[in-house]
Amino acid sequence: MKTTKRLIPLCLSVLLALSVFSGCGSKDDGSALSGTVATNGSTSMEKVIGVLSEQFMLDHSDVTVTYDPTGSGTGIESVSNGSCDIGLSSRALKDTETGLTATVLALDGIAVVVNSSNGVSDLTVAQIADIFTGKITNWSEVGGDDLEISCIGRESGSGTRDGFESVTGTSNSCVLAQELTSTGAVISAVAGNRNAIGYASLSAVEGQSGIKTLTVEGVECTENTILDGSYAIQRPFVLVTRENETLSAAAKSFFDYATSPEAADLIRTAGAVPVV
Repeated sequence: MKTTKRLIPLCLSVLLALSVFSGCGSKDDGSALSGTVATNGSTSMEKVIGVLSEQFMLDHSDVTVTYDPTGSGTGIESVSNGSCDIGLSSRALKDTETGLTATVLALDGIAVVVNSSNGVSDLTVAQIADIFTGKITNWSEVGGDDLEISCIGRESGSGTRDGFESVTGTSNSCVLAQELTSTGAVISAVAGNRNAIGYASLSAVEGQSGIKTLTVEGVECTENTILDGSYAIQRPFVLVTRENETLSAAAKSFFDYATSPEAADLIRTAGAVPVV
């Protein structure tokens, strides 16, 4: 009888241990998903991809999502030649960029920014176009101080530049004092030059010191005005994949997560406007 009593707690301990191991094995926590998801492209999408990648990797600890901020054109080329899983573009695909599928992840407003000391607060799209093409060269022509205008823009191939020029009708005709390779560099240049005007993603300019965001035709650049279409200068954030080619399990899972309603709040915290 004493032996039997001693066996009972021993058996219970074994059963408890087995149940714990069984529970660990059956729990669906995403740990079975593994591998690397390579993304490449738009520098303007850095915050959006950053927050989505961070959360996805927390949910799937054996997956690594990488991001190479090379610009939209390079990102599209990279996914086309197979050197990354998902291309990132802050513009629509061109007719010449074939064999690819573009999925709009979010919308982004392109804010027009000036130095914080600039007295101008609003411009029309036509005035912005005339400034960037050199037809208007002095701030006094649009209600500001008698100062020569210094236009700051992005490099050729930038999605932000392509979006800005497409909307304002200034493609291949902008006259730039500086042509810079990142959104952050544009903001810094405008903040350091009282004559300057530039453009940058809404998500990048929020909370920045030394600059002021202009209204365009009386409309502020905000999430609501981007979503309802009343803010004129806006463009899409696009995930680019190869047609008729299946993504890896990890890449497909990340793509599905990024474009799901579950990701909307994270996209919003990154300053972009989710479309789902």
